[in-house]
Amino acid sequence: MSWDEWIRGAEVEPSIYAGDFWRLGEQLEALLDAGARIFHIDVADGHFVDEITIGPIVIQSIARQVHEKGGVLDCHLMVAQPQRHLAHIRKAGGDSVTFHVEAEGEPAATVAQARGLGLGVGVAFNPETPVEQAASAAEGADLVLCMSIHPGLSGQDLMPEAFDRIAELRASLPADVSVQVDGGVHLETLAAVREAGADLLVSGSGIFWAEDPGAAYQELLATAVEAADMTTKGAR
Repeated sequence: MSWDEWIRGAEVEPSIYAGDFWRLGEQLEALLDAGARIFHIDVADGHFVDEITIGPIVIQSIARQVHEKGGVLDCHLMVAQPQRHLAHIRKAGGDSVTFHVEAEGEPAATVAQARGLGLGVGVAFNPETPVEQAASAAEGADLVLCMSIHPGLSGQDLMPEAFDRIAELRASLPADVSVQVDGGVHLETLAAVREAGADLLVSGSGIFWAEDPGAAYQELLATAVEAADMTTKGAR
């Protein structure tokens, strides 16, 4: 299945880095039952960012559960040498990889390598990186990820300047390339992020830190759909 077949319009992606790993399978099952389809996997190596997070072993442990219910694993590589990890991610059951333009001197080669492995592919960029640099590196990609926080720990506040960057990114990309946003996306910020032009809304603490993650996901998705409808009406 190709990336454009996974997207159903505005999508909310639960980010499992914010999950409770003691009962991650239970939480994933609740989210799948609530309708979640794309799960965001933060892979960090302690070099590109300070944190060491999760990798192929965790991806492999959840891939069957997610795939059996029609879900996909969207892997965000916050790593210093993304090309080294692509085959491992694919073998573990990852469906898509997004690498950082700041970490890769030859983005076209990384896009091609990911495609050759049958992966969807995206390009991510940090708050200090010019939007045009990321947009120009995104040829052949399915999505561009605009970080609305500095990559790292869950629970950070969305940076206000991200809204203008999201809008600039959306205007810089072809219509068939999705805009993803990661960082500080929760019920109070999601509508504005969506209205700025984002299609893929990554939420970690906004879902997993809620008392009922499934209900939190559904509320976020309803907000995203409503914001999309309002944007469409406003454009008429």
